[in-house]
Amino acid sequence: MPGSEWFKNRPRLLEGVYAGSKLALRVLYPLLKRVLPAGLRERVFVWSEEVSKGYLFNCQMCGQCILHSTGMTCPMNCPKNLRNGPCGGVRQNGHCEVIPEMPCVWVQAWQRDAQMGRYGGEIQLLQPPVNRALQNSSAWLNLLEGVDAQRPSGWTAIELE
Repeated sequence: MPGSEWFKNRPRLLEGVYAGSKLALRVLYPLLKRVLPAGLRERVFVWSEEVSKGYLFNCQMCGQCILHSTGMTCPMNCPKNLRNGPCGGVRQNGHCEVIPEMPCVWVQAWQRDAQMGRYGGEIQLLQPPVNRALQNSSAWLNLLEGVDAQRPSGWTAIELE
């Protein structure tokens, strides 16, 4: 998306926006729950995420956003939809093996993660598989309700916290 690269290449700025948004939503969410019916609340949040995160990150609306753990780079833009990467098929020029003209999402994620403060280094955490049942839902609402932390059945990895 034109213009969004400027933002994406400033992950520390985006990290601050993320942290501020997370804090504000945690404080305001109880009020939002009382004022907005669940269906309307979901539609408002989905629309706002499609517009903002769609423009900034080419958001795929997975419903389990981990931008803060991947250098403010959406791993779902990897043609292989890898949640933990890179795949090992990165070309010598840092581009994707599947789409040769595209820079590897994971190379960008590692480079941007190195520029982050608070969440820098989280790229090394093993992420659970994406819960496809959350596709096209609000990642913010899923975070606030704890839905994003529910693991898909069969996930048995040791928690690294």
